[in-house]
Amino acid sequence: MRIYDIITKKKHGEELTDAEIAFVIEGYTNGDIPDYQISALMMAIYFKGMCDRETATLTREIARSGNMLDLSAFGHLTVDKHSTGGVGDKTTLIVAPIAASLGCKVAKMSGRGLGHTGGTVDKLESFPGFNTSLTPDDFFSQVDRIGIAVIGQSGNLAPADKKLYALRDVTATVDSIPLITSSIMGKKLAAGSHSIVLDVKCGSGSFMKTPEDAGILAEKMVEIGKRNGRNIAALITNMDIPLGHAIGNSLEIKEAVSVLEGGGPLDLRTVCLELATNMVALSLGLEESVARERVTDALKSGKALAKFKEWIVTQGGDPAYANDPHSLPVSSFSRDIVAGTAGYITRMNAEEIGIASVGLGAGRETKEDVIDPSAGIIVYKKVGEHISVGDVIATLYSNKEQAFDAAEKKVLGAITVADERPEDQRLIYRVIK
Repeated sequence: MRIYDIITKKKHGEELTDAEIAFVIEGYTNGDIPDYQISALMMAIYFKGMCDRETATLTREIARSGNMLDLSAFGHLTVDKHSTGGVGDKTTLIVAPIAASLGCKVAKMSGRGLGHTGGTVDKLESFPGFNTSLTPDDFFSQVDRIGIAVIGQSGNLAPADKKLYALRDVTATVDSIPLITSSIMGKKLAAGSHSIVLDVKCGSGSFMKTPEDAGILAEKMVEIGKRNGRNIAALITNMDIPLGHAIGNSLEIKEAVSVLEGGGPLDLRTVCLELATNMVALSLGLEESVARERVTDALKSGKALAKFKEWIVTQGGDPAYANDPHSLPVSSFSRDIVAGTAGYITRMNAEEIGIASVGLGAGRETKEDVIDPSAGIIVYKKVGEHISVGDVIATLYSNKEQAFDAAEKKVLGAITVADERPEDQRLIYRVIK
C-alpha cells in the first residue's frame, strides 16, 4: 500500500477503503508519511469530499491513534463541549466552570488557534504557569477532585489530530466538513466523556459560512456521536459578528470573567446560557427548564466564578492573576479606530477582523509563531448600532506598533455602514439532538 496511490485515488473522487484510511493515519502519526503528502491528500479531500463511511472511519482512526481515556468511573456525569471555532469565542471559559459548579464532570481536550479563530488552550495560557499538558492520570484526578480539567491535545490523546490540526491551519484545508467532523469527534471520542455539546458556528467568522452548511456538519457529528454511544446535542450559532467585544487571548479571559461576575455582553451571555443549559441537562438528566434555572443561579450566586478561580489555580495558574484576572498584562501599544462616516453598522466581516487580530500577534500565521497573550482587539460598536463621525469603533492592542496600520485598514474594510438600520440577527439558529 502506497500513500501516492491513495492520494491519486482520492484526487479522482474515489472512496478510500477502511484499510487505506487506517494506513494513512498510522503512517502519519508514526512519521512514516511526510507533511507534504498528507497536505496533498487533505487538499484532495477538500475538493472531492468523503462519504459518511469514510468520515466515520477517519474519526475512529484519529481517536484510536493514541490512548483513549476511560472516564466510566464518573458514570454519566462527564460532559464535554466543543466549538467549531469563531472570532471572540470564549464560551468554554464560561460554560465549563458553570457546569462543574453544578456537579457535572467537565473533562475537556481543547485546541489552539486555527486560522483566524482563537483557541481555548492559547487563552488559558495567558495565565502564567497554567499547565495544558496534564498526564492522563493527573487529568483524571483533577476532574475527580474539582469537577473540571481542560488540556491541550497531548501526545497520547488523538496524536494524529494534533498533527493534522496544525497542518490544516497552514494549508487552507480548514473548512472541509469531513476534516472538521473527524477532527472534532476524534478528539471527543478519545477524551471519553459520556455527553457532548457542540457549538457549530456559521457566518463570516466561522468555517461554515451558512446555517445550511453548519447544519450538515452538526448532523454528521451528532450521528457519529450517537453511533458511538454518546449523549450529544449541537447548537448552530451565529458567527457573522464577533462574539462579545473582546478578540485576543487575555482580553477574552477578562471578558469571560465579566460574564461570570454577572455582567458582560448580552450576546455572549445568551449563547453561554444555552450551551451550559444543554451541558447540564444532558449530564445530569434534567429537563431543560430545570437545568436553565440551575445555570442562572450558578451565575447569580457566584458559584461559577468561584469554580473558575479554583480551576485556574489547581491547573497551575498564577494565583494572583487567577483571583484577579482583570489584572492580566496589557500590551505596550494601543490605537483607537475612529469612525469616518455616520450611519448604522449593517455588516461586520468577523473573519477579516479575526485576521486583523492575528496580525497584531493574537494568533499564528505559521505553526512556529509565538502568540502574544495581550494582543487583540476590543470592538465597541457592532451590527445594528448607530455611529457618528469621530466615535471609537474599536481599539487595537499589540506589542508590535508597526502592525497597527494594516490591522486598522482591515478592520475598517470589514465594516459596512448605511443609513438604514439592519434587521436584528438571530444568535441561535437551531438545536440538533
